[in-house]
Amino acid sequence: MNSKEQAPIFRKRFNILTLVFISVVINYLDRSNISVAAYQLSEDLSLNSVQMGYIFSAFAWSYALLQIPGGILVDNIKARFLYTFMIILWSIATLFHGLVSSFYALIGLRASIGVFQAPSFPTNNAIITKWFPERERASAIAIYTSGQYVGLAFLTPVLVSIQHYMGWRGLFIVSGILGLVLGLIWYKYYRDPKNHKTISKSELDYITQDDNNNISKKKSSSFKWNDIKYAFINPKLWGLYIGQFCIGSLIIFFLTWFPTYLVRYRGIDFLESGFLASIPFLAAFVGVLLSGFTSDLLVRKGYSKEIARKFPIICGMLLSTCIIGVNYTNNTSYIIFFLALAFFGNGFASTTWIFISLMSPKKLIGIVGGTFNFIGAFSAIITPIIIGYLVQHGDFRPAIFFIVGLTITGLLSFIFMVGKIKRVDLE
Repeated sequence: MNSKEQAPIFRKRFNILTLVFISVVINYLDRSNISVAAYQLSEDLSLNSVQMGYIFSAFAWSYALLQIPGGILVDNIKARFLYTFMIILWSIATLFHGLVSSFYALIGLRASIGVFQAPSFPTNNAIITKWFPERERASAIAIYTSGQYVGLAFLTPVLVSIQHYMGWRGLFIVSGILGLVLGLIWYKYYRDPKNHKTISKSELDYITQDDNNNISKKKSSSFKWNDIKYAFINPKLWGLYIGQFCIGSLIIFFLTWFPTYLVRYRGIDFLESGFLASIPFLAAFVGVLLSGFTSDLLVRKGYSKEIARKFPIICGMLLSTCIIGVNYTNNTSYIIFFLALAFFGNGFASTTWIFISLMSPKKLIGIVGGTFNFIGAFSAIITPIIIGYLVQHGDFRPAIFFIVGLTITGLLSFIFMVGKIKRVDLE
């Protein structure tokens, strides 16, 4: 085994990966705590399903619109400073949720969280691209992406219990305080590889061994407006964008309407719903970990990138269509089974960020990543509102059909539009 294949003994990159993972957990905690609070909050403030749909989607209005500017920030501001700034401000906004009582104030606060979280996933991707060689990157992406599921899998019962004893206002205040602590930790401990004081030379050589990882030598010295054009004109990139939009629709259902679906539309006790709701998130966590490790294993076994990187996406999206089963049963066990199977599939399909590393022009990873998240985030705008209208007469089945239709569309996009995996040329 040559030196490039031999992983170094000292692995600071995994400490960084742990920090990113925790950041993703808190990120999604502050996105989704509104779903836990929704049933009690809507009762206390007399909000109907259509109004709740708008509250659920408000986060994504600003989040989506600021993805491209966020990508530009990622390409030009050090992650240590950018991430610290983001975490502290979105945590303050989360905390203030517990102090307001109007529909419009909640809309504004949800939108403000979207503003401050907008650069987060382009930043995550840029950090992993800097800290991990291509051979390990899908696994690293799978691990940090799993934070959005594992946090909710294990913390949903905790969040429900906090709300049970402290009310929905206390839930938001506790969430905000956790984020403020994380912001301070991030500033103290994060550095880029070349600025990390305790990284060994062998590990630094290992993580910068391929051109895909060493983007600092490739990116332009300053942003040019013409760069944005390249993120939109290539049909292969549009295949990724559409696929991400469709994958996001199922995630958004679980992050917004899911607890309300269990309690209001399936008649499950609120405290019991917290434990039942953790099962699909745990399934998604397992799915996303298997996805990354399976993809990297196929690469090491010599399979082409088309097979190794697309296999989890296609299989996962096929499994996601199993959510249709909830429309044909009233048995709680079967309902949770179909939801868990669908969300497992969604997790198995969630390593889509690897395509940004492999297909983006090297100097535009941040901008293309921002565009990718920009289009994907529109599912968080559209899906909660459409569900709100579809279920306003008390029947949730049309909303499930809507989610399945989007999932099939995304599957076809990855198969036929993305095509051969190769880096997009700027020329």
